[in-house]
Amino acid sequence: MTWRLGDLTVHRIGFGAMRLPQTGAALDPNARPRSREQAIEVLRLAVELGVDHIDTAAFYFSATRSANELINSALAPYPDDLVIVTKVGPSRTPQGEWLPLATPQQLRGQVEENLRQLGRDHLDVVNLRVSGLDDITPHFEQLAKLQQQGLIRHLGLSNVKPHHLDQAQQIAPVVCVQNSYGLGHHPEQDDFVGVCGERGVAFVPFFALAGANKEAGTSTEDDEVTEIARAHNASPAQVRLAWTLARGPHVLVIPGTGDPEHLRQNIEAGELQLTPEELTRLDALHLNGS
Repeated sequence: MTWRLGDLTVHRIGFGAMRLPQTGAALDPNARPRSREQAIEVLRLAVELGVDHIDTAAFYFSATRSANELINSALAPYPDDLVIVTKVGPSRTPQGEWLPLATPQQLRGQVEENLRQLGRDHLDVVNLRVSGLDDITPHFEQLAKLQQQGLIRHLGLSNVKPHHLDQAQQIAPVVCVQNSYGLGHHPEQDDFVGVCGERGVAFVPFFALAGANKEAGTSTEDDEVTEIARAHNASPAQVRLAWTLARGPHVLVIPGTGDPEHLRQNIEAGELQLTPEELTRLDALHLNGS
């Protein structure tokens, strides 16, 4: 179960590094830093279990931990088949406060910072994360120049609308789109998922386990998901990941965790085969915005 990001082949279940630097809420500057040993253990276990796609960013850090530097410490020298995807655009102060979106001229510095932290001479995939921009042309043109200079192998997009993909593809090939999406979570993205599939672009949901942001066991959705999970001797999270993967062969998932057992369960979700009837039930919940 693989997909290609340009000339790079990855398994469809990857690993998101956003939660590695801290416990609790992701990107919370007041969150407690995660044990360095635990974070490194999880990264190494992920690769041992076959993960070859890790998603990260220079702005994934806590008071004392950086996701990029944890990845470097745990995995360098990197396996030849490991694809590390990072993103640029946003940035944070050392105290964790968000800064305005980078200008096109500032993107080179962000790319070089990712290179330094990861200990690489080039980045496999760089996603331009968009926030509040209607026209991304100047930003994407700058990344295309860095690609031509050999600093970046492939380009992608994050947090975008369909017209952003149109703009970017006028400039350079786009190998992936990262948007917030999951079962009952942003069903308005369904058409965009289809557009990406038609164009051969990977669709990589983040927050694929978010659901409808309801507390477990208090919604019809949770009851349905739990019932299906029990039928397969699986967890609700595995059902959510399996449903997401069933949206198309071009859909990848990058669940993140700092727990080795949860990591194993996430990877095992790729083996979960939901029946057509179960997928129909889950599709109905999704469209109802449960």
